[in-house]
Amino acid sequence: MEEVAADTPEETLLKQHRREKKDLQAKIQSMKNAVPKNDKKRRKQLTEEIAKMEADLNRKHDEELKQLKTTADTKVEEATNGMEAMKLEEEEGEVKQPRVTKAQKRRDKKAAQEKERESRIAEAEVENLQGVRHQEGLKLAQKLSQRGLQIKEISSDGHCMYRAVQDQLATRCESEVSVKDLRCRTAAHMRSHADDFLPFLSNADTGDVYTADEFEKYCSDVEHTAAWGGQLELQALTKVLQLPIDVIQADSPTIKIGEDYDGDAITLVYMRHAFGLGEHYNSVERPKEATDANAT
Repeated sequence: MEEVAADTPEETLLKQHRREKKDLQAKIQSMKNAVPKNDKKRRKQLTEEIAKMEADLNRKHDEELKQLKTTADTKVEEATNGMEAMKLEEEEGEVKQPRVTKAQKRRDKKAAQEKERESRIAEAEVENLQGVRHQEGLKLAQKLSQRGLQIKEISSDGHCMYRAVQDQLATRCESEVSVKDLRCRTAAHMRSHADDFLPFLSNADTGDVYTADEFEKYCSDVEHTAAWGGQLELQALTKVLQLPIDVIQADSPTIKIGEDYDGDAITLVYMRHAFGLGEHYNSVERPKEATDANAT
């Protein structure tokens, strides 16, 4: 009888993350069931609360994966240093190998982390081919087809929501708006309308509403980092752009933000199971056949 290999620390952590995501989804469903469908105000608040809960869990998972990677790198480095010391003692008198600089070590570590990330994405793609991601894609394709649209893929780099908005704007504006500009304008609006956003931001450890310093840190991350954007940022963007925004989801009704503004809505696709590593936003476009037909 073959012996079953024990899970690696990373596999154990990923299993834990999947359990936590499953538990969160169960909690979210319970919260949804507790709110009457005709209570639009509360359901809107609930949608924003859910987005915050999901974003917090994703950030927690990212930090845990980074910590695990750092710990593993440290152990490998310690083991490597020990082996090198033994080798030097055994081969006394031989010419020493060139020492690896700290800068090279940092580059090697970054390359290893990127390779590991790509590996996790590839594994998640295989795992989800017949699972929730596949089913989500089918449902979204059907909803978009009813609108004469299809998904336009946006890169998954932390800027996906802003890149999707940028792509939508590019189809209707002659001048291109950069992701940096969208982030800066979003952060500026949130800072100047803090009372509209603070009630939905709380410390993950204490549960307390953000302090002024914590809120500024949040806005600074929106402006200067690749922090993932969610419904709070979309609420700010609809004010900044003065355009409505529709967010199409597989298993929930379309979220409509900024309905009091005129103009064609910016349409985004929200994918909960995009890569198995977190949520993702894509843009939309008309199928090529439809575009060619309209041109003729």
